[in-house]
Amino acid sequence: MRESRIGRRKFLRSLAGLGVGAWAATHARPACSANGPNVLFIAIDDLNDWITPLGGHPQAYTPNLEALARRSVSFTRAYCSAPACNPSRAALLTGRRASSSGVYYNASDWQAASRDATTLPRLFRDHGYHVAGGGKLFHGGQNDDSAWDEYLPLPPSPSPEGRPLNGIPGTRHFDWGPVHVAREDMGDWALVEWGARQLHTLSHGFFLGVGIFRPHLPWYVPQRYFDLHPLDEIVLPDVNEDDLNDVPASGRSMARTRDHRNVTGTDNWRRAVRGYLASVSFADDCLGRLMDGLAESPRAEDTAVVLWGDHGWHLGEKLHWRKFALWEEATRCPLMMSIPGASADGEPCHRTVSLQDIYPTLASACGLPAAPEVEGTDLMPLLASPSAAWSQPALTTYGRGNHSLRSERWRYIRYSDGGEELYDHDADPLEWTNLAGTGAAKDVIAELSPWLPEADAPDAPRV
Repeated sequence: MRESRIGRRKFLRSLAGLGVGAWAATHARPACSANGPNVLFIAIDDLNDWITPLGGHPQAYTPNLEALARRSVSFTRAYCSAPACNPSRAALLTGRRASSSGVYYNASDWQAASRDATTLPRLFRDHGYHVAGGGKLFHGGQNDDSAWDEYLPLPPSPSPEGRPLNGIPGTRHFDWGPVHVAREDMGDWALVEWGARQLHTLSHGFFLGVGIFRPHLPWYVPQRYFDLHPLDEIVLPDVNEDDLNDVPASGRSMARTRDHRNVTGTDNWRRAVRGYLASVSFADDCLGRLMDGLAESPRAEDTAVVLWGDHGWHLGEKLHWRKFALWEEATRCPLMMSIPGASADGEPCHRTVSLQDIYPTLASACGLPAAPEVEGTDLMPLLASPSAAWSQPALTTYGRGNHSLRSERWRYIRYSDGGEELYDHDADPLEWTNLAGTGAAKDVIAELSPWLPEADAPDAPRV
């Protein structure tokens, strides 16, 4: 533990003299020509719908997300473009769906597949905004270096001794338990402190991206966040042990049933749920520090705030763990947007929307011209009137030819081999009964099918 703390201090000292970022681009930019708001762009990795604004888990403790929902339009039916970090973020930040780019997996090289794309931060930089970022925005080492005036890589966090703490052999980062340090010793906390300082120093005309890493695995956060969720009070998700019996083989192959057996066979289910909830509460605390920085800054009134989680997360539902699937728990994610003077802040929106819609919406809100190939739908009409009519389902893709469509009532999944699932969320919110193949499903599938991609791009190269 001592070595981890020293490593973090060395890292922070190494940033001294670099100003507020870890590096700075040097080529000239035009003067800011847009009259739109500043943008605070917040990503939270692996954050599912268990947060209090979405009512997903009775023991969630996320007061700062709840406060942000009260000052934003919170989309209660927002879905990722892909249920994995890299393809979800690549789709959001390039404006291109996985089915258009071929970026289907974490190992896909989004840069090779999208060489001519103008990424969202690059769009702002090209139009004179000061563009700064930090933490995890793009996936892994595939950052768009041309997009940023400055960027802070995610500072390291300490790890506990005696890993794995859950006792599951060969678990690698699929682990959870407290790390006995202060929150200030965590990399995410250093990140949001940096973000708060940025908000105090930046002039009007900025785009600031902050990518919080937790609750991504491993779920190592300070003890105080575990104490918020006593082990003997943990509520497990509702699970049907026969849930996969009516799922086609292509769907069953996505379920990580081995993880479920490992967790339940080692008496770790409650501990795992506690670790996830603790990590979510830590991320919420980080968000609170960042939002305090905005509230205390000169830019509080003229800054748009956008918060999103890149996909959902299973903790045993459908006998599955992690993301990497096309069901509700893997695809539903938080999305909150506040545009000064243009959004009905404090009202929830129950229409089905996609993270794919963020790019065209932000471009529209700030008066910037998104490229014609940018996919997604401008959400400004819903931001102004959250109950406005809306008929478009949300599309999620995982692997070539595997797609899910979510309308307000239905989820329809079609796999590349023709396998299908259909769930009626009015009657079956946990997706336990697959209606595909029944007589009642024919008309619903016919109504939703035209929203599937017309073509599926070949797989992008692997990094």
